[in-house]
Amino acid sequence: MSVTRREFFIVSGLVGAGMALSSLGVDVGPVKAFADELKIDKMKSAKTSTSVCAYCSVGCGLIVSADSKTGNIINIEGDSDHPINEGALCAKGASLFQTTASNPNRLTKVLYRAPYSDKWQEKPWDWAISEIAKKVKATRDAGFVEKNDKGQVVNRVENIAHLGSSNIDNEEIAALNILVRSLGLVYIDHQARI
Repeated sequence: MSVTRREFFIVSGLVGAGMALSSLGVDVGPVKAFADELKIDKMKSAKTSTSVCAYCSVGCGLIVSADSKTGNIINIEGDSDHPINEGALCAKGASLFQTTASNPNRLTKVLYRAPYSDKWQEKPWDWAISEIAKKVKATRDAGFVEKNDKGQVVNRVENIAHLGSSNIDNEEIAALNILVRSLGLVYIDHQARI
């Protein structure tokens, strides 16, 4: 039987933790039984399929478990058989379930909190897009630099920055790049570098 380095460390850690807890008199048997029971209950009617994470161009493998009766996603985890990520996921990939329609806490409506208010209000999408456009225009006009100190025409905006998303395709990136450059932005970056 061959054991990988990762498996060796996992088993060693579990054995060490188990010995430490048993010496303290903590019985972890009920917790383990409860966790196993939950996983079995969830996975009884689950259909698993493999997929690829869409957050960046690395292409990490995923195992997606969905309820075969309702089609709702139950769980998303890294695919240990995938050659790229070998089961590991970054923070964005590990939180992928949060973006699915199966997440009961996912926001689907625009929520607005007025300045100095302690309450959220539901607003229509048209209102939100109009408000965002007004605020971008006002901020751009306030920070627009037509000429630099040497008198050269620069036509740039230095008080707005754009941080791109790795969850969009090349066509969307091109359109966003045209938009932010047409506004005069010079501080343009991409979230994958963070």
